[in-house]
Amino acid sequence: MRIMIINGPNLNMLGIREPHIYGSTTLDAIKAACEELAAFAGATLAFHQSNHEGVIVDLIQSARKDADAIIINPAGFSFTSIAIFDALKIFEGPIFEVHISNIHARDELHRHSKLSAAVKAVIAGLGPYGYIVAMQAALQGAGKLPAALPPAVRVGPK
Repeated sequence: MRIMIINGPNLNMLGIREPHIYGSTTLDAIKAACEELAAFAGATLAFHQSNHEGVIVDLIQSARKDADAIIINPAGFSFTSIAIFDALKIFEGPIFEVHISNIHARDELHRHSKLSAAVKAVIAGLGPYGYIVAMQAALQGAGKLPAALPPAVRVGPK
């Protein structure tokens, strides 16, 4: 399983930027945790961050040949980017949108992601753990969660 994680603008400043909203965990710490889960699951992981919309569009387009699933935290582009929305619609695999904060409980400017209509699921408000949940969902959907995990994690309720 090949997973591509794409992070949008200002996420390189996690741990410094508005810790009362986003916490003190850095993007490097999130990357390390995601790499650990990928290694455990036998998956490959490409982890990216860009402050530039066009770079994110290029990454999404490259995922058509380089990834089986996308996890994207579009950050500020969630609320503005038609270009990213259109690129996501071209990707044929599952896409999981992650938000560290609960965007639905935020101010009006940060409440509605334009990108959510192009993704399989949205994970919001779990903090940095949302990335791990998104990876689990991508792996579970592909039947790639390790057998060492209990059925409740691998399969879920029946």
